[in-house]
Amino acid sequence: MFKKHFVGLGDNTSVKIISMSMGHIFSVGRIEDGVRYANNRGKLIFCAGGTSTSFTNFVGVIFPAWMNETVAVTGIKEGSGYNKCSNCHSGSKIEFTVVMQRSGSGNTAPVLSYYENQSDYVGGSSVATATTAGIAALVWSKNPSWNKDQVLTKLRQSSSLYSNKSSEYGYGNINASLAVE
Repeated sequence: MFKKHFVGLGDNTSVKIISMSMGHIFSVGRIEDGVRYANNRGKLIFCAGGTSTSFTNFVGVIFPAWMNETVAVTGIKEGSGYNKCSNCHSGSKIEFTVVMQRSGSGNTAPVLSYYENQSDYVGGSSVATATTAGIAALVWSKNPSWNKDQVLTKLRQSSSLYSNKSSEYGYGNINASLAVE
């Protein structure tokens, strides 16, 4: 089933970016095949590096984010330096990070929505992945003739750790304003 959807996205010329917030500690052949298919058709594929409970947080970057055909993203805590959010994964396959957890309170980044008079909080590598895909879409919309490699290069060059890629946090946080200049 997954492969069929990736084939559909891969064949759709209006789709340039795929954001995946799913993962597993083991690879799944049909998903691998589908990711490769979409990648070979020029799609820029962002994947969550992993947000887990104690059961799986011993694993580094999870599948399919560990694939060479994807761009792995994770969440970090705000503040100085790079520290992964409480349940986020890190590792050598991570390319980018997004602040997803407040240092003082431990809360994840707030969004502008409320339920029963309480602020909703979202966070982790899934939300970081969607955020990064959104920044990539802004870059690509400003430069519609670019290919995925050019967009990815611009994202890297606009990141806080460029040109000294971290072994755990990749190129770090993307400066969206700089990326769309």
